[in-house]
Order: sequence, then structure tokens, then C-alpha cells
Amino acid sequence: MIITCPSCATRYSVDGAKFPADGRTVRCAKCGHSWHQDGEAPEEDVPAAAPEATAPPEAEAAPAESSESAPQAAPDAAFAADTGAFSTRRYAPAAAVPEERRSLLPKLAVVAGWLGLIAVVVLIAVSAVRYRQDIAVIWPQSAGVYSSLGLPVKASGIDFRQVDYKRESEDGQVVLAVTGTIVNAGQRELPVPQTVRVTLSDASNHELYHWTFKPGATMLKPGQSVPFTTRLSSPPPDARHLEVRFVKDGS
Repeated sequence: MIITCPSCATRYSVDGAKFPADGRTVRCAKCGHSWHQDGEAPEEDVPAAAPEATAPPEAEAAPAESSESAPQAAPDAAFAADTGAFSTRRYAPAAAVPEERRSLLPKLAVVAGWLGLIAVVVLIAVSAVRYRQDIAVIWPQSAGVYSSLGLPVKASGIDFRQVDYKRESEDGQVVLAVTGTIVNAGQRELPVPQTVRVTLSDASNHELYHWTFKPGATMLKPGQSVPFTTRLSSPPPDARHLEVRFVKDGS
């Protein structure tokens, strides 16, 4: 005879002869639930089934699989669990990523992408400023862009440095001496323009006078420089500003 615990669905194989027709009270050895179990009808001829678990004598306790499933004495009988039909083995659930962490992964990916893009833009900007002179030599149109940003460059790669002037007296005349350095600010050897123009202007930036001279070099290697000095006798007394730049021959 097979009976099933209505609480935990554990099945037991018992001797039906121990149950009267009106049944008896039994208790599950696994979960401790008690219920009234009806006996077999006399006219039913139940074929003998292969025993799934041998019921212990009423005076004996069913063997326990663990401390959790230790058998308890039932009011009328105790039954062993049918381990062949139902497994009592427990499995620990597989470790899973918390829901909060899973929701953060897409956000972290977006943030990392933006940080990478910002780093690339900053690197390009720094390189454009640091190597602006070389860029202007290769791409002369960029000189106007740099000038609008307050970063003047020379498209030729040849520039003036340390330009200065002072008034001197020679033979009773005032002489304006202009000095400075012509330097190759590029990364390759470059030709030096052969006409340098010096312009004097008044306080309102109106041109008063200009003259030209030849530099002392025709080619300069990267980082190489050459000094220059030019003089003007009897400069305009109203001159307040001075400009030195390269021009084409005849300008």
C-alpha cells in the first residue's frame, strides 16, 4: 500500500493489513504532519508493488538521513521516507550577479566611452597647440586660426625673437638701432626669407616710415638662430611702435 503525506508529498510503502477499513491516524517521519489515512477496501485486490522503502516496526524509529529529517514517533505508526520516488537532496543556488550591479554595467560602459572620447579630444588639442608651428608650416591656412585664438605662428616656420630697439647718438645725430634674432621654430631645415621690413608707426598705429634689410642667413636648421641688427638715422620723433616682419622682394 502506498500512502502520501498531504503536507510534504513524501511517499511511503506500508503494509495495508495494518490499516482497518475505517483507517487510522499516521504521522510523516519527515515533516511531522499527522493525518487520518483510510484503509484498503476489502474487495480491492491491490497487486504487491515493489517496496520503495521498508516500514520499520512500530517500536522502532525510521533511520534518519540528516538531523533535519530525524524521524519522530507517530501516534500509531512511523514511516520511512520513500527516497526512491522523491529526492531529499538539497542544492545551493548558483551565484548570481545582483540586480543593482547588472543595472550599473551599461551605465559604466557609457561613462567609460565618454571618458575615452574626452581623453582623445584633449590629446588632440594639446598636440595641436604644442606642434602649432609645424602644423602652420605644413598647412599655412591654419596660421589664421591660431592667430584668432591668440597663438600667433609663422607659416614659414621662421620667426623673430627678442626684438628690441634703442636710440643712440652718432656724430650728433639720433640713430635708432633695432636688434633681434631670427630662429627656425620648425622641425626641419627651412629657407630664410631674404627681405625683412621694419615699420615705425605713431600712437594711433599710423605708419610713419619703413625700411628693409637682408638677414644674415639663407637656411636654418631646426632650432638654429641668427642675430640681426639694423639702424635708421634720424627716425621720426613721433614713432611709438615698431614692427618687424618678412616680406616678398619688392613689397
